[in-house]
Amino acid sequence: MHLPLTTPFLPDGRLNLRKLEDNVRRYSKTPAAGLVALSRTGQPTLLSDTETCDVLRAVAETAAAEKVLIAGARRDSAAGTLNLIAFAAEAGYDVALVPVPSLLARGGKTAEVLSFFRTVADSAALPLLLDSEAAGEAQIAVEVAAELAAHPKILGMVDASGDASRISQLLASVEGVRREVTVTAVFAAVTRRMLAKIEPASEMFLSADLLSGGGTAVSVAPPVAKNALKTRTKTVGFQVLCGRTSAVLDALVAGAVGAMPPLAASAPQACYEVLAAWKDGDPALAAEKQERLRLPALRVEDALGVAGIKYGCDLNGYFGGRPRLPTLPLTGLERAEIEAAMAGIRN
Repeated sequence: MHLPLTTPFLPDGRLNLRKLEDNVRRYSKTPAAGLVALSRTGQPTLLSDTETCDVLRAVAETAAAEKVLIAGARRDSAAGTLNLIAFAAEAGYDVALVPVPSLLARGGKTAEVLSFFRTVADSAALPLLLDSEAAGEAQIAVEVAAELAAHPKILGMVDASGDASRISQLLASVEGVRREVTVTAVFAAVTRRMLAKIEPASEMFLSADLLSGGGTAVSVAPPVAKNALKTRTKTVGFQVLCGRTSAVLDALVAGAVGAMPPLAASAPQACYEVLAAWKDGDPALAAEKQERLRLPALRVEDALGVAGIKYGCDLNGYFGGRPRLPTLPLTGLERAEIEAAMAGIRN
């Protein structure tokens, strides 16, 4: 599970980076495999370039080293997208999440969409995840995703449609895509920050050039990194993640390898339990855990969007606060509805 972060704001609308860092520290203690900065849940189009960089930097500097970091790169131009990805790479992110540019989300633009993603992937400082909207013209067509899957730097797609048949069709069309990736001994992701924390050993070693003058020949083992990370390789295909909370189990049954559920910002443990039960080979328990999320996903995520998710964060001990205008805060009645819907998944 990769957890899409919200972006906290002060009452006057300015960024609240301290609360963002507090959230990231708490989310780093959850079972989530990764954290996603500036996905749709983070209202990225409402941030200036400076604010965008401040958010990316704050998340990267605060997240636990073992968490995969995914940076939302939502820009209309290929040049702007590449600049943002370059900044994210310098900050320590592992993957860039790239949607269809809004200028191309008007239908009949297949050639332009393919050209955009290929141009970005060719020069990007990070590998890409395609970000497909739930519906409408910003949804990436199956045939487009299948063509892009052959690019070595396009790792997969987050699909927010919740359509299991669409996911099955996509996976069938990319069945031949295979890549070798580096993972830990327990098949978890190896992040850039994990590698950066490994320091060379401090012991002194003598080079062969210094062993002269008739002394005894000595065989010395080469230096090894202190706390060296044990890794192995794994063969994977095109990675499909479910981007809709209410459809996580259906997507897993269809072949998705994980999820990026927006409601995870409000209830990370409850969302993770669906994947954990499925991974443990208990589909009945997974269905029970998914059913527990049905009403919260309907009222909090689908009906009220970012404002609802942020209030759900407040209810569960994370900082949500108000969304940034033009998104309006919730009414008293809407807050009461969320409190009732989330009664069964409160921390």
